[in-house]
Amino acid sequence: MTSKTIHSGSFLKRPLKAALAAGLLAAGLSACSQEEAPPPAEQAQAPTSTQVGGLDQTGPYDVVEGWFKPGIEGWDQPVIAVTVDNANRIFIGNADQKATQPNSPMLSADGALLEERSTTSEKPASEKTHAHQIMVLNGNGEVIEDWSQWDDTIVIPHNIEISPYDPERHLWVVDRDDHQIHKFTNDGKELVMTLGEAGVPGTDENHFNRPAGLAFLPDGSFYVADGYVNSRIVKFDKDGNYLLEWGSKGTGPGQFNLVHSVTIDSQRRIYASDRSNHRVQVFDENGTFIEEWPDVGSPTRVVVTEDNAVWIAEADHNRIAKFDLNGHLQTYWGVTGDEPGAMDNPHSFAVDENGNLYIADAWNNRVQKFTPSEHADKSRLIAPAFIFEK
Repeated sequence: MTSKTIHSGSFLKRPLKAALAAGLLAAGLSACSQEEAPPPAEQAQAPTSTQVGGLDQTGPYDVVEGWFKPGIEGWDQPVIAVTVDNANRIFIGNADQKATQPNSPMLSADGALLEERSTTSEKPASEKTHAHQIMVLNGNGEVIEDWSQWDDTIVIPHNIEISPYDPERHLWVVDRDDHQIHKFTNDGKELVMTLGEAGVPGTDENHFNRPAGLAFLPDGSFYVADGYVNSRIVKFDKDGNYLLEWGSKGTGPGQFNLVHSVTIDSQRRIYASDRSNHRVQVFDENGTFIEEWPDVGSPTRVVVTEDNAVWIAEADHNRIAKFDLNGHLQTYWGVTGDEPGAMDNPHSFAVDENGNLYIADAWNNRVQKFTPSEHADKSRLIAPAFIFEK
């Protein structure tokens, strides 16, 4: 297939917060220190909305205010991953307090200033916490399971997934900073598979270097976005045996600068969020480059849905955007902020069987729940993720 570039449309420049008290700055992720500043953005096409006046803050959804109830006093962990088992069992992955947002004040757990500005994003050992890495919430946002038994196994659960083709509903955890991928039983009682060597980065068939995400095929094989350092996509069979890989560091076709998320459409094409290159790249299932969609601001999560749409969380613009399979922008919504419904680095999202949307709002240290509005334009609602017929 002839390669081509799809121009997805340009975007509104990210609004600046007028003022931020140091004690209210959200804890961040060390990875952001590797990312480049976003390219200049121009005005975008207007989203479709029936709203009268104001910004299209929550699009076709109503935010459930105060939904997230971690049950831990002084909660200050960024929620960076979310996946849905069912509407009353939502998994979240939490980054510990080892990191903070680059170029922001570095604070202790009680809000005291540790450094004027963070350059390494690394907190002193005395200030780090390492607990509550994986938790399960019910439909009311309350913690019903805390997988604390794995706190010494998991460092940063950057991405968590349940394969839709797995009748046992195992939970997969992409541990970015320990360079591993873990497969747990659904109840968290057993670790059944681990790929990669703990604490040992590498570029061969048995190692990762800060992996970021994964996606599944019906036969149980899966693709790993080995993305923060290795800049590659790796495919394994259902038993974790290496099959193939592609990608290298750079800006050309098939190259990456932080491949952050992958998803698969009905034609078995692979969509990869090339985050720090501010684009999405499309490949066939063996890694042959097909096309790129440029000018997509820091895409953190990319999902193909059952209605043949591609939904992307854009961290630069703090919004959720919908594209067709040819890369044409259809609509978007979202604004920057920390009030209910606003976002600061939407790092992951998932939809349950009732159409409720959950967003891991990382810098705001929370996961938000959105319910479809009564008279919502259904074309602007995120459909369930695409799955092949079983």
